Amino acid sequence: MKIFLFIPLFLLLFSCTDHKTTVELTNNLFKSDIAALKKEVTQLEHLIQEDAFAKQIQQQFLKSHEAYKKVEILSEYYFPTVSKAINGPALDEYETDEDLTVPPEGFQVIEEFIFPKYNKKDKPELLNQLGILKANLNRLDLVSQTNTLTDSHIFDAMRLEVFRIITLGITGFDSPIAQNSIPETAASLESIKSYCKIYASQSEIKELQTTLATIDKGKKYLQQHQNFNSFDRAYFIREITNPLSKSIYQAQIKLQIPFLKEVRGLKTTAQTLFEKGAFDAEAFSGFPDYKTTPEKIKLGQELFNDPILSGTNTRSCASCHHADKAFSDGLEKATAIDGKSLIKRNTPTLSNIAFQRAFFSDSRVSYLEDQAVAVIMNENEMHGSLEKSANALKKNQQYATKFQKAFPNKEIDAFAIKNALGSYIRSLSSYDSKFDGYMRNETSFSAEEKAGFNLFAGKAKCATCHFIPLTNGTVPPGFTKSESEVLGVPNKYNQLDADLGKYELTRAAIHKNSFKTPTIRNITLTAPYMHNGVFKTLEEVVDFYNEGGGKGLGFSLENQTLPEDKLKLTDQEKKQLIAFMRTLTDKKISYQ
Repeated sequence: MKIFLFIPLFLLLFSCTDHKTTVELTNNLFKSDIAALKKEVTQLEHLIQEDAFAKQIQQQFLKSHEAYKKVEILSEYYFPTVSKAINGPALDEYETDEDLTVPPEGFQVIEEFIFPKYNKKDKPELLNQLGILKANLNRLDLVSQTNTLTDSHIFDAMRLEVFRIITLGITGFDSPIAQNSIPETAASLESIKSYCKIYASQSEIKELQTTLATIDKGKKYLQQHQNFNSFDRAYFIREITNPLSKSIYQAQIKLQIPFLKEVRGLKTTAQTLFEKGAFDAEAFSGFPDYKTTPEKIKLGQELFNDPILSGTNTRSCASCHHADKAFSDGLEKATAIDGKSLIKRNTPTLSNIAFQRAFFSDSRVSYLEDQAVAVIMNENEMHGSLEKSANALKKNQQYATKFQKAFPNKEIDAFAIKNALGSYIRSLSSYDSKFDGYMRNETSFSAEEKAGFNLFAGKAKCATCHFIPLTNGTVPPGFTKSESEVLGVPNKYNQLDADLGKYELTRAAIHKNSFKTPTIRNITLTAPYMHNGVFKTLEEVVDFYNEGGGKGLGFSLENQTLPEDKLKLTDQEKKQLIAFMRTLTDKKISYQ
């Protein structure tokens, strides 16, 4: 009788599960993982309340954060604002619209109380932060209850999680003190595996089996190589994560799940972060009528090299941006248009800057077109006027013909000038360096170059600000915001440089001495370095970071965002790091 009752019950349960869609099963798993995460954080709170041993508290924190890594895949995708409150950087943030500085909260704030050593005197504030974290987890739980998923979004989220592992996971971005990034990466892979298994349970396509096998290979490698500093990120990316994102992409095609059609900085159809054409420059340009065309590029190149845009007809954009120097000028600071004084800041490279959300060292404009306008109108740089330039160009028949080709049925005006210049500058992004070839399995690295990359993305912490693969401050994997940092850059007298940077615009205390994180593509061609050109060689730059920035040099700088701890790089490691940075030089140096 018992057997007779058991069989129908089993069949009923199996039938209910079998008839659930992949989306329903994924949503249920997500909610279950949130519940598990909340339970781990509650246990962490309990241990702190009960004054448990510091080691127990640290271990439970790591367990809790790894539980978050299983939630991250959909939490970051669907609820980025809530996710930032749960696991964002432990840095104040300025809200421009409200003129308000917002303190950080979440796991990374809590991590600073617990690692490297827990002090009981911090218990009240630590419990307060845990209360905030639990409230944000409840928010996540609440919004997840009514969330609508689709197969397209789930597959998109899985690939983005792979990209997040590469850029923010194995680099130590969100485990800066505990350095638990390698075990946490295993948790992230496990979350992808859990979602893939749902689809594999309802389909026998080989691409899903390949995905699962690649994940298992990755988890095994992570288990065998858990040391943060010695972890071979180059191997892991080329042999695990790149093949993984490709197999997820191929499984989506085989399952006939549509790709999202939205325009994003990182294309929704990118198989890997490193493939040619993975990034869409048009997504960074902002407006449909800014769209780049060959005709605009050609016109923009001519305008770039023509002094007609300056107030004195003596200076062009190319006067300070030399193609053979990756469109920098090799000077500490350029001479102003009066021929006597100096420009306020070092001339930045224009190569590979299209994939940014802010321009100039102080991040004062958001689009390349606005950057062009600001330079032309600056009284020290070109002291020009777009309106006057437009009138002069109208009188030139050759230009009139070229403008007509680039902007059919439109007059020569300020918009056409700045859009042509912006289009040309956007075309200066090639991503054809040795590094790119290496990540595409098209070329090999020397042992020194490979070691340098592993330092860049690991012990030296370069990639936590110069994010892979763009190597600028545009934050992956969404690439919707470009960051600035407070480094404590000295002047030539070894004192804190007086330039206040972004603070001059916002007047927010956290922005004193804050400067945009630039691309370090073609860095061997763009010396001298920093906003003031104070460092003449890469060796000097590496030494500055190795010492812990301005604080490491003894400057009083409460808002420094660069960790002040010394990196303790050996002389050999410094050489390896520079050897890697040399691989970031484009094969096609000159665009003229």
